[in-house]
Amino acid sequence: PGAAPKHAMTRTELSEAFAIAIDTLQANRLRSVLATLGITIGVSFVALMGWFLAGLDSALQHTIDMLGEDMLYVDKWDWSGRTSWGEVSNRKPISYRQAQELATAMRTAQYAMPMGQTRAQLSVGSRKAESIPVAGVPHDYGNTPAGAVTAGRFFTEMEGRSGAPVAVLGPVIAKQLFPNENPLGKEIRIAGQRFTVIGVVRQRGTLLSDFADRLVLIPLERFLRLFGSGQRSFITVLKAGSLEQLGDVREEARLLMRKIRRLRPEQPDDFTINETRSLEQSIAVLRQSVWGVGLSMSALSFLVGIIGIVNIMFVSVVERTQEIGIRKAVGARRRAIALQFLTESVVLCTAGAVLALLLCTGLVLLVRLLIPAAEFLTPYIPPQHVAVALTVAFAAGIVAGWAPALRAARLHPVEALRYE
Repeated sequence: PGAAPKHAMTRTELSEAFAIAIDTLQANRLRSVLATLGITIGVSFVALMGWFLAGLDSALQHTIDMLGEDMLYVDKWDWSGRTSWGEVSNRKPISYRQAQELATAMRTAQYAMPMGQTRAQLSVGSRKAESIPVAGVPHDYGNTPAGAVTAGRFFTEMEGRSGAPVAVLGPVIAKQLFPNENPLGKEIRIAGQRFTVIGVVRQRGTLLSDFADRLVLIPLERFLRLFGSGQRSFITVLKAGSLEQLGDVREEARLLMRKIRRLRPEQPDDFTINETRSLEQSIAVLRQSVWGVGLSMSALSFLVGIIGIVNIMFVSVVERTQEIGIRKAVGARRRAIALQFLTESVVLCTAGAVLALLLCTGLVLLVRLLIPAAEFLTPYIPPQHVAVALTVAFAAGIVAGWAPALRAARLHPVEALRYE
């Protein structure tokens, strides 16, 4: 029978404490805003950091989808940046013969094909695009995620073997060359040579990885005729067929490539087998940097904010000493007094967090409006990060209000009434 009144009384105390806290903060608006400034900045760091990292993860997934989870690229260059620039630049180019030999010798891969890359001028009438990446690939490249078309078709085996003057455009370069018309069937010039556009690759890239959307694909035989092999370094594209097969394909490619490059057992690899996992590792380094900076700045801001609120709450205790004495004289218990000041502290911190989230929401919307290409960034703060920010702010309010609340609760009623 005694439990219900006790709980009802607690709810009454909470509602009264909240109402008094709101009235007190409204009466001292400027002081309240200044006190919550540190919390507002700290929550902003947490929210924006979570928003950016969520976008970064989305961009990474887009890139993985574009390259293919079961794809390997045997190249002179290390995409992940783990190998020093000096070491990579001193490597001998992978010749067309070596890339072709590796592709022919592979047994575990579903598809294995050499690929050449260069940059060239593209033109359509008076419209020109300088230094556009052009890749020469076999017809099998159309069976990889990066070769999937959304309009038209990929070139056939006959067109690939004969080196037909046909091209498949990335969506970005297609829009650049043909802003108001369908590019299919149209003629373009690559390095002065005529090509017919037969397809447009599906858009897969993001602002962080839109290289495939700017790529122009032509038959490898035509590429070799137009640009030659020379000292150019070629890539061997390998599609494992499944993630389970990826390890076997990687190991076979490494052993074959060492044999083709005539490396002695003690010599390190002078090539890199690039895969989406290397991109994940690169993104992981960036994530750690963002987390490190973000958490450091957030912790500093929260510390400053908590110190500011502690000082404000102690000042509030001093200013309201007589009020505390009167409340104790008419029967208010220590718990009610402590709850009052804890509630004020929590409301202060939560108000700062809400203000921060509103400002951050406006900021992320502005970023999306000003940078339309940043589609990997959401136009809102992820809900889980909103929950984290509010939880941290609530905890900061408890920490900041604990000492002032204890001090107020322990005041002697007679001494408090005498205080002037």
